[in-house]
Amino acid sequence: MTAAKAPKAKRVLLTGAAGGIGTMLRRKLKGAYAELRLSDIAAPKGLGRDETFVQADLADLAAVEKIVEGVDAIVHLGGVSVEQPWDAIHRANIVGGYNLFEAARRHRVKRVVFASSNHAVGFYRRNRRIGTGAPVRPDSRYGVSKAFGEALAALYADKYGLRVLCIRIGNVTEKPADVRRLSIWISPDDLAQLVRIGLEHPSLTYEIVYGASDNARSWWDNAAAFRLGYRPAGRAEDHLAHALEGQAKLPPDPIGDLFEGGPFCSSEFAGDPETRGG
Repeated sequence: MTAAKAPKAKRVLLTGAAGGIGTMLRRKLKGAYAELRLSDIAAPKGLGRDETFVQADLADLAAVEKIVEGVDAIVHLGGVSVEQPWDAIHRANIVGGYNLFEAARRHRVKRVVFASSNHAVGFYRRNRRIGTGAPVRPDSRYGVSKAFGEALAALYADKYGLRVLCIRIGNVTEKPADVRRLSIWISPDDLAQLVRIGLEHPSLTYEIVYGASDNARSWWDNAAAFRLGYRPAGRAEDHLAHALEGQAKLPPDPIGDLFEGGPFCSSEFAGDPETRGG
């Protein structure tokens, strides 16, 4: 991160705090801010001294306004995190995403870090390297919701002056579980670094970055993240044996193996693989 910093947020809201990534980020952000206000449908376990919890359904604008009131910044992880029927995606990610940004505008929140996903561009072929300026090619209804979230974030940044970092998260785990994840993996420490850049970088206005570590097999040009000072420490190749062991247990996926989104692409696929994808 660059030496100069914006005034540090005192109270940060973390939506989706009871989920896997939310639980991990709570540990990584511990002590970095005066208060972490946690929100989810279900209460997370083991609140720390600098943490508070407020239950909220993201589809309820009045409830979202209550959790947003008084915070300086938001890390928005909440919503459906896998492929689901459209009604579930629409309620949690489309309506919920709008409610979050609109509540942030109404309460003059300065910054939002939006957890986007690699599935917003999942239908690009693996033999093509793409940057953040490539048009979205979502691989699923879930991916569509993340592309919508990025567009919504751009609107609220450009029209209302929010400072927004959209992180297209690859796969955040301690170790990459298979060969596909060798290209998209991000360590918990590296994801926390990107989140803090979004919360603290002084010149951030609106940016999309890839949530990936220093991966030799990466499909993504992450120059935008590096311009903001991102310096990943994790390397997927350090866990090659673990990934190969996991890969050996997976069934063949001739469609998914063509595209970055993997099984999200092959699920329900009825097109011609020779003419589909970027």
